[in-house]
Amino acid sequence: MDRCNLGARHCKPCEGGMPPLSAEQADTLLAQLPGWVRDGGRIMKTFAFKNYFRTMAFVNAVAYVAHAEDHHPDLLVTYKECTVTYSTHAIGGLSENDFICAARIDALYES
Repeated sequence: MDRCNLGARHCKPCEGGMPPLSAEQADTLLAQLPGWVRDGGRIMKTFAFKNYFRTMAFVNAVAYVAHAEDHHPDLLVTYKECTVTYSTHAIGGLSENDFICAARIDALYES
């Protein structure tokens, strides 16, 4: 498992047949993602915004990243917040792809 610069990496196809990351592996990668929390077989983070327009702009940017990486999060959108949740459904838990995309979403939010 490569732990260097998650945001510079790209997702690899994951069609199942491989085990999800162990709790220890997931926690090691999670340590590189401030504000993200692990809840069993998923990771999540809530992002706050000044208004609905900025929230929706972020949601659209997340959609672009999801399309480009072919790895799609669950999104919960409210007026001034968006909660992003990643899990690799094909393997029933977390994969490195979840952490790569989380790092990319953090970079979006920071810019």
